[in-house]
Amino acid sequence: MSSKTVVIALSAGLLGAIGMYGLQQSGILNSSADGVGSSASAEKKILYWVAPMDANFRSDKPGKSPMGMDLIPVYEGAENNDDDSNAIKIKASVVNNIGVRTASVKRLDLSQNIETVGYLNYDESKIKQVHVRSDGWIEHLGVKSVGERVKRGQLLFEYYSPDLANAQAEYLQALQTRRTGLIAASAERLRALDFNRDQIDQLRKTRKIQRLVQIRAPQDGVVSSMNVRDGMYITQQQSTFTLADLSSVWLLADVFEDQAQAVKVGQDASMSLSYAPGKHWEGRVEYIYPTLDAKARTLKVRLKFDNPDEELKPNMYAKVSISGVGKDDVLTVPREAVIRSGKRDRLILALGEGRFKSVEVISGIEANQRIEIVKGISENDKVVTSGQFLIDSEASLSASIQRLSDTEEADNKADETTAPTAMAKVNALMPDHAMVNLTHDPIASIGWPAMTMDFKLLQGASLDGLKENDSVHITLAQDDEGMWGISKIMPMSGPKIEAYGEGVINSVSVENNTLNMKHAPIPEIGWPEMEMDFTKLGDFDLSELNAGDKIRFGLSKDSEGMFGLGSVKVLEKGNAQ
Repeated sequence: MSSKTVVIALSAGLLGAIGMYGLQQSGILNSSADGVGSSASAEKKILYWVAPMDANFRSDKPGKSPMGMDLIPVYEGAENNDDDSNAIKIKASVVNNIGVRTASVKRLDLSQNIETVGYLNYDESKIKQVHVRSDGWIEHLGVKSVGERVKRGQLLFEYYSPDLANAQAEYLQALQTRRTGLIAASAERLRALDFNRDQIDQLRKTRKIQRLVQIRAPQDGVVSSMNVRDGMYITQQQSTFTLADLSSVWLLADVFEDQAQAVKVGQDASMSLSYAPGKHWEGRVEYIYPTLDAKARTLKVRLKFDNPDEELKPNMYAKVSISGVGKDDVLTVPREAVIRSGKRDRLILALGEGRFKSVEVISGIEANQRIEIVKGISENDKVVTSGQFLIDSEASLSASIQRLSDTEEADNKADETTAPTAMAKVNALMPDHAMVNLTHDPIASIGWPAMTMDFKLLQGASLDGLKENDSVHITLAQDDEGMWGISKIMPMSGPKIEAYGEGVINSVSVENNTLNMKHAPIPEIGWPEMEMDFTKLGDFDLSELNAGDKIRFGLSKDSEGMFGLGSVKVLEKGNAQ
């Protein structure tokens, strides 16, 4: 192993996995491109042997690691070489074939946007209740139904009130006495019963009692509730009409507890609605409620949006992006470059000349598809941005790491302990027979050319989530009879999975492309246990799911940045079929 350039052929998704473990742990997969590695190694003393995937496993002699891989020698002087000991070498032809892309670390100003959802509601500061101040009977309605639009001063209804009739009679009697104090007291009583100045002036001029009193709209708006009908007896305690002005609306949204500190009153916000694709409304945060929801661990926020054309209707479901607190002049990398393992974040640095190195980093805020890196890298470092693998779980990450040889040297240099791998295309699925038909690329490690053939699925391999024409990455192994079969098959297409979780389905709506479920906490994105609706984003069949099914699901983001279901796997079928 010390006399050869270590070449690791990476498939499109495998680079992320190798970066997380192999690059970090081995510390000794260092080789030179100038062809002098063999002679240099021969002149140095071997200090000890280590496992490629676990530098903590050491031996004083050659052998096999716990994973069945050849131990690798560590030479004198290499154990403290921080610049090279954690780096691996990938041939330029391999880098080109797998399409490795890199990006520079840049200093930028980031403004953290908070993506959430909510429901539109009336602007409660523009709602008016209509009451009467004396009991009576309605004799005529000017407005007949809820939803009608009214103008300020428009007649709502006319009613007869004995108290108002008596108060008018007292006022007319006071006018006849010409006693100023009595006239003023009688007029004040009329005003207390909601007679306005115009009505009092008309009564003084005509000297005729108005049998029916008119109640008019106090503002422009729509009738949001109506609790009266012709001939109905009404009282002072009864709300007759509720009028709502729709020139502005409120949006009530929830933000997670760990995002609460980034929300401030006065911040700008952008809202979109599913019924108007591509259109956005601009508003602001008007109020932050003082208490947290104990169950959902969310904080309610009220936003206000102008609605001059009244396109926004109460109870509409909306997506909203709040412009949160920003940071200036911070180190950033593209979002897709960060490898999240749950407990820590990593980046794969491109050191040049085909050399790559995994580093642990501390990440900060995320905005505009970039992530702040607080510690672990320097400005102008180059990081790998492609090759992120669709990881089923953190445990499967370790199993995904392979030691492959370049195709030109495969016949003579392939390690017998390295499982053959290849890219392939799915032609037909045969789940009832535990088989799949594939067209695969050449597999040089076992001398196979490109072929179309049937493969048997070995223990641990699953066809869940696959369909015809999918591009997949396969790993081969031999069964007890020495026949090659598939030990692992991973899709290379579909929406990017941001996080995984488990839950129980409450209901499925194939027509609306959604399902409702109660899911367990998802620490990767800070979600507590919740019951909510999810939109289907991935390529799976909703009609095959039923209420009561326990599922494992992957979350992906849609074009608006909202989470939906990228993948679903049934763990346990429910009773409802």
